[in-house]
Amino acid sequence: MDKLKLHSPDLTAANIEKVGALFPNCLTEARDESGKLTRAIDFDQLRQELSGSLVEGPRERYHLDWPGKREALLAANAPIAKTLRPCREESVDFDTTRNLFIEGDNLDALKLLQETYLEKVKMIYIDPPYNTGGDFIYDDDFGQDSWVYFKRSNQNDEDDNRLVANTEANGRFHSDWLAMMYARIKLAKNLLSTDGLLMVSLNDVEIGNFKCICSEIFGDKNHLATFIWINEGNIDNQSRIKVNHEYVIVYAKNEALIPAPSVVDPNTPKGSKLFKDFIENTIVKNGPANPVSPIFLPVGFPADFPEGTIEPKENFWPQLSNAVKVKNGMTQDKVTATSGWSSKDIAEKFIQNGFKPVIDTKGQETVFYLSQTGALCCRKKRLDAQSHVLSVLRGMGTVQASSSKLAQLGISFSYPKPVELIEYLIKVGTSGDDIVMDFFAGAATTGEAVLNLNQNGGHRRYILVQLPADCNENSVSYKTGQKTIADLAKERMRGVGCRIKAANATTTPNLDIGFRVLKIDTSNMKDVYYAPESVKQADLIGHIDNIKEGRTPEDLLFQVLVDWCVDLSLPITQETIAKKKVFFVDGDALAACFDPEISEDLVKTLAQRKPLRAVFRDSSYGSDSVKINVKQIFKLFSPATELKSL
Repeated sequence: MDKLKLHSPDLTAANIEKVGALFPNCLTEARDESGKLTRAIDFDQLRQELSGSLVEGPRERYHLDWPGKREALLAANAPIAKTLRPCREESVDFDTTRNLFIEGDNLDALKLLQETYLEKVKMIYIDPPYNTGGDFIYDDDFGQDSWVYFKRSNQNDEDDNRLVANTEANGRFHSDWLAMMYARIKLAKNLLSTDGLLMVSLNDVEIGNFKCICSEIFGDKNHLATFIWINEGNIDNQSRIKVNHEYVIVYAKNEALIPAPSVVDPNTPKGSKLFKDFIENTIVKNGPANPVSPIFLPVGFPADFPEGTIEPKENFWPQLSNAVKVKNGMTQDKVTATSGWSSKDIAEKFIQNGFKPVIDTKGQETVFYLSQTGALCCRKKRLDAQSHVLSVLRGMGTVQASSSKLAQLGISFSYPKPVELIEYLIKVGTSGDDIVMDFFAGAATTGEAVLNLNQNGGHRRYILVQLPADCNENSVSYKTGQKTIADLAKERMRGVGCRIKAANATTTPNLDIGFRVLKIDTSNMKDVYYAPESVKQADLIGHIDNIKEGRTPEDLLFQVLVDWCVDLSLPITQETIAKKKVFFVDGDALAACFDPEISEDLVKTLAQRKPLRAVFRDSSYGSDSVKINVKQIFKLFSPATELKSL
């Protein structure tokens, strides 16, 4: 039941809405005297609307600005004192899988992955919360300097409510959403490989603003496409205008490095010329960019008919200098063909090559011939990797069908993207063993799409990031034990993995259907590690060990992997050496022992295995002399090993 407002009307707010209704372009968002963001009127713009002459105002420039943009930039750049803690019990094939599921704030996740996965991710697909007036967005609190932000990030927050509803009544309606996306897209760009792609699903509310953000971060020229996805679900109900499409915006890290994808639109008819072995076209192309010039065709030039005569024709291109007789599929007369040409250089190379096939700029085997009409044509042998990607995406599943499919698995999730759509986008943007990332993972549709594609010989890997936001308590998922969206996503991937493993048990039994769960948490290190100057002399004994209580050796291992920029999906094994537990990452990539009181026998054994890196717990040495001995042992047996302590 609504409460009485018990105050007089806010006439200023009402007037702002009235002016905004008359002049929508004058409605903006600004800070009031207390620093709070609220709706406001751009008076300079309003004066111009009401003036018949040019009104002086602030200097104009082409850019997108909003209250909180600088704070968002600070959020992207500020360091955090957090870590990734492994969770074996929620993982599948923890020690061997190459897939990652990171549970936590995606802004933190992007920061923690910055160095380890710098320029290693081939494609990032995200389906962020749409700004529709009721969806939840991240409540980013970063209006402070970098060092304060860093210190705050290391504190426990029992009430870590990261999501807030962004209603149209909010004075920060656009600003909050833009700030949330700006910080994350800026960090995401760093992870993309030089030939990587960012793909983002959006509706039409923020598409214009979001393209401005991406063009600022990536550059205008790297806008590769804006796909229109036709959501062919239930559209037979009446409405003023039924919106049955959304968008997928695509930006490249470097547009010049993006090849034509080896994908043919699934709606292409089977009888399409795309499926023929050859491509045949005339090379006549008149225009300012293709001025008229001659090509000299010697005797013996190929024709596409066995015998006859080609007569010159008026008002027909190319213009032939004389009639040409053809016998046995070859010309019997010299002739000059004059026209504008699309492939003159290659045609002349074909003639110089004695009419043998030549290779064009796309690597296609090409021959030329005269047609019976007198046209000069080329025939190109189609490459095995065909490319025919259309900007309108049809027949790629529906939201309704996706919801029904998840419901059969006991999962309730609002507006899930069809897995068919994501599979197609991944095929457009990746191949081989590329890494695919989704840091708004939701119900893990991207993860399922990757595993489905790998059944056909692929080895793609995924990195999913999802905040453990609460599920609706009345939903089927919540009642079946999936209390958060992250729980729901993990449960889906377990089910998908079992299905795919069973379907491929005999054909491809070694498919990677697992995922390694890593949860974002405060640092494993005590505050003294980050601010030793704050410790009083009387408290030094209590800080001999700088590791927080309750943290496991495997927790420490993953903090080391992040700090040392080691791939978080590399295989991990454990051995007992000299009665101590030792971790080995990817064989000899890293050796780690965090047990107390390590012995020289242990150190010698490790050094003789010559790992690339080795790490021990600082408190494990017992004394400075032991620490020095460890250095000397490695210097003797494995001088190339990089040695550190935690």
